[in-house]
Amino acid sequence: MSSHHKLPNYLRRHRKRAGLSHKDVAFLLGLRDASHISRYENFNRHPCLLKALALSAIFQIHAHELFSGEYLKVEKIVFNRAKRLAQKLPGDSRDNATQRKLAFLRTIGVTVPNAK
Repeated sequence: MSSHHKLPNYLRRHRKRAGLSHKDVAFLLGLRDASHISRYENFNRHPCLLKALALSAIFQIHAHELFSGEYLKVEKIVFNRAKRLAQKLPGDSRDNATQRKLAFLRTIGVTVPNAK
């Protein structure tokens, strides 16, 4: 994870770089009201998943990069939940399903206690 501050999204930067107006982007998203785009850019509103994916397609940039600040917040929350899940699982279990879960949690960086 990056140590410097990230904006919740970089929509304005990519829209301006592409030379598109709010109205143009709204049209590409199938929205009648261009004010949605302004709200997204000013961090007053989050686009739904389908709109976020459409914005990713419009600007040809991965959604986690376009919404990097939001992604980092969500990533931290998920990582903390994954740590809690690892603590709940019996590390000494020989059960295949539990071992598979623990192996997965290790791949995302969670420290899993060793079997006793």
